[in-house]
Amino acid sequence: MPNDDWRAPSVLLAVDLVILTLRESRLQVLLIERGIAPYRSALALPGGFLNHAEEDLLTAAQRELAEEAGLGTDQLHLEQLGAYGAPGRDPRGRVVSVAYLAIAPRLPEPVAGTDASEACWTPVEHALSGEARLAFDHEQILADGVDRAREKLERSALATAFCGPTFTISELQDIYEAVWGVPLDPRNFYRKVQSVDGFIVPAGQTRKTEGGRPARLFRPGPRTTLHPPMTRPSTTTGKEPGE
Repeated sequence: MPNDDWRAPSVLLAVDLVILTLRESRLQVLLIERGIAPYRSALALPGGFLNHAEEDLLTAAQRELAEEAGLGTDQLHLEQLGAYGAPGRDPRGRVVSVAYLAIAPRLPEPVAGTDASEACWTPVEHALSGEARLAFDHEQILADGVDRAREKLERSALATAFCGPTFTISELQDIYEAVWGVPLDPRNFYRKVQSVDGFIVPAGQTRKTEGGRPARLFRPGPRTTLHPPMTRPSTTTGKEPGE
């Protein structure tokens, strides 16, 4: 039966950004220090409300990235992560936020602007430790973004983008360990990498390692989707499923 008293709920729409990169061999996230209430001076993901009814979500995300961190869309590709709309997530009223994710190599130092007092790269393990006390529900959004990034390394050749034009398998392993947050067995990693046809290809050169022994150099292969995937080990046992 129709309800003549029904009224459309008043909902504000916002975007939040999970921007990840590798710095100093650690997975780091872009955080801003909020310059306005609520949560003034608290760390948060970059983001904000849509400017007007005609602004689409991706455009708003790109605008907020430029306004709050000084990063341009030519430096990274944003993909939609998910929507977050739990009642009470924002003290200003009912706010639904659509989160976007980007993970990219060699991102520059951010430049704070508009609503942000400061913008900085922060190690993910610190941001998720509970000590950082992120504003709103941004700790949950960040956790979801990190998990998506880890899945992307399982099924795509994204890790090679964080290496130089040529790299050793040990250097590639360092990328996986930094993003996945677990140590990997070198022999097993070598076997897994070599089992994925077209993932990496020999560069025909060698490089001396710290021990003085030459290591073979590789470069990214033509394959962008990994089959079989590089399965992430358990964070508790360090072993892959089935081992």
